[in-house]
Amino acid sequence: MKALYPGDKGTLVQYVQLALTRAGYPAKMDGIFGSETCASLQAFMGEGQPCQVETPQWNRLFPYLKGYTTYQVKEGDTFYQIASRMHSSVRRLVTANPAADPQGLVPGTVVIVPYDFPLVAQDVDYSSLLTDWILEGLLVRYPFLHEEPIGNSVMGKKLTVLRIGTGRRQVFYNAAFHANEWITTPVLLKFAEDFADAFVEGRHLHGVRASWLYHGFCLSILPLVNPDGVDLVTGVLDNEEYEKQAEQISADYPNIPFPQGWKANIEGVDLNLQFPAGWENAKDIKYAQGYRSPAPRDFVGDAPLTAPESRAVYEYTKRSQFELILAYHTQGEVIYWKYLDYEPEDSYRIARYFSMVSGYAIEETPSVSGYAGYKDWFIQEYNRPGYTIEAGAGINPLPVSQFAQIYTDNIGILTGGMTQLV
Repeated sequence: MKALYPGDKGTLVQYVQLALTRAGYPAKMDGIFGSETCASLQAFMGEGQPCQVETPQWNRLFPYLKGYTTYQVKEGDTFYQIASRMHSSVRRLVTANPAADPQGLVPGTVVIVPYDFPLVAQDVDYSSLLTDWILEGLLVRYPFLHEEPIGNSVMGKKLTVLRIGTGRRQVFYNAAFHANEWITTPVLLKFAEDFADAFVEGRHLHGVRASWLYHGFCLSILPLVNPDGVDLVTGVLDNEEYEKQAEQISADYPNIPFPQGWKANIEGVDLNLQFPAGWENAKDIKYAQGYRSPAPRDFVGDAPLTAPESRAVYEYTKRSQFELILAYHTQGEVIYWKYLDYEPEDSYRIARYFSMVSGYAIEETPSVSGYAGYKDWFIQEYNRPGYTIEAGAGINPLPVSQFAQIYTDNIGILTGGMTQLV
């Protein structure tokens, strides 16, 4: 991890501030390593410790970003005592340690101790780092969840699907095809956490029994399709060669702000213009608009599925049996539901339901953007319901302050992606 010092700014500083706040040493999540953050860090680390975040400090902070730690059981320990001492709860301990006997803990054994706070942060910018920490934390907190690596990005970052449920009917949600639309990543991560938590507690999720969803469906979630691009936009790329390459690509498009306007993968290929559904049409349209070579957005690539991220999503879909997909983008508060003249059975009815529960408009994809997208290919290939959800409103990247409203608007869609298939 990159070392941080007073005066540094950015997303990594936000993560330090998030961890300190969760540990009980509040720091404003402004991404500025100032005197307040320094004081909180020194109080957390102990008297006389330097005001810096190097490997020892990161190692102390990581548990508060991943949401758990471990504890070696001592003679006479109970889950209640451990939970009380370590800011957890008996429910969280029981869930994370299904093989442990709460009435007869064995001294010397190591148990997982999830901290008693929601894992998915709502007040910091997202990156592949935070996404990976949250995925690790979710899998530890809820061992009935499963991960499935489906491929890698250009830079070798793992693309990980999180699977929830044991049912026969398969559904797939994905987010952040476009780098500056990273706010969709925590939307899917929070839904996964809320779903898992409701299942453990026997609660309802948006009016539906979580246990019914869990046993009736297998939901696959890919929260971050474009990790390299997202890391570029949020300032945590930490690779001078690729960052310089992106700057050189961006220099040919001075009207697109860098890095805020970057949508493509790190090599300048738009991942949502890579699918074999009218790809040649998309090429003609985008070439006419001036996107003939790697660009911050709208370059279709040299051929379909040349980008490893798009190829991974394509191949994962091909070996699955998804009955419905949601592809999350921003912005516009719009639901796109069809491709050309394809209208899969029930697709418009489900779109109307999504519109009702979210307040989003139903529209057909504009012709200048109407080809080569993942949703387009899924509908063409399988003739099943597929939707692009354009969440939020404003200029990308949307500020994280919009997250709460976006999630509130979309919880009905995320639940309805399963319930409306019945």
